[in-house]
Amino acid sequence: MPQRVLVTGGAGFIGSHVSEVFLDRGWAVEILDDFSTGKRENVPSAATVHSLDVRSPDAARVVREGSFDVLVHLAGQMDVRRSVADPVFDAAVNIVGTLNLAEAVRASGRGTRVVFASTGGVLYGDFTTPPNVETFPKDPESPYAIAKLSVEHYLAYYLRVHGLEYAALRYGNVYGPRQDPHGEAGVVAIFCGRILDGRPLTIYGDGAQTRDYVFVADVAEATWLASTRPLPAAGRLDARGFNIGTGVGTSVNDIARGVMRAADTTVPIEHAPRRAGEQQTSFLDAQKAQKLLGWTPGTPLDKGLRATFNWFSAHRPEGALRT
Repeated sequence: MPQRVLVTGGAGFIGSHVSEVFLDRGWAVEILDDFSTGKRENVPSAATVHSLDVRSPDAARVVREGSFDVLVHLAGQMDVRRSVADPVFDAAVNIVGTLNLAEAVRASGRGTRVVFASTGGVLYGDFTTPPNVETFPKDPESPYAIAKLSVEHYLAYYLRVHGLEYAALRYGNVYGPRQDPHGEAGVVAIFCGRILDGRPLTIYGDGAQTRDYVFVADVAEATWLASTRPLPAAGRLDARGFNIGTGVGTSVNDIARGVMRAADTTVPIEHAPRRAGEQQTSFLDAQKAQKLLGWTPGTPLDKGLRATFNWFSAHRPEGALRT
């Protein structure tokens, strides 16, 4: 019998790529998604789908009774701006929803490993000097990041007290085909859409703010490795936290130039006022993932941007961006 994985948020940008990796390696894949942001066309045909909210009793039942070897938990409220506008909703989905599934894993008694999609982009705040290492102090500045850190604390508790196996992957700013322009790294998708529309690119502030842009195929591989490789012993919070990034800080200005190179064209750039509270500098040290999981990011930025632009260009008739 093949091993079994449940991917929550599997109809989304990252989740659909993760599902494909497991399918390609012979696993039985089930997807749990409420399709509030996920898309039916992203779902691999070989996957079984449960259209459910992670907060629901039915979602807990699927986890409890599904005999899964791995639960990859990607579903969640992922918009930082919405978390600021409605922190109660953000906490209900990202904290309470995760606890609903964690309790179901515990009740199943099966020893399912949980791989949780945390965040490296905003977890550490602006009070560190990048590249950020897993053990750096955490000082998140948004309800979204606070919720992700809270879940990591809960999972560390479940490991120490209940023996629940888990890894928390602190993704950088993930970009690539199928990217949602409203996610953490939505600027790449937004720039692709604007170039395809022949519209100017809008950059907030001076464009010097940096992020760690990591290609989605590399992130899917890291998620596979965290699901299948041996993990460190239980310890303090960061024992099971892994940064997943390139170790390179790339500015918004560089992203704009890179997307225009990928499109083999240029459009004007307009500047808007800096967004209040926006983190200015962020990139990650991912040596721990390299050492313990055997993961390295394999896609250079220019190659990834070209693949992303080409995908959006090819898929315009089905869902053109208007951003």
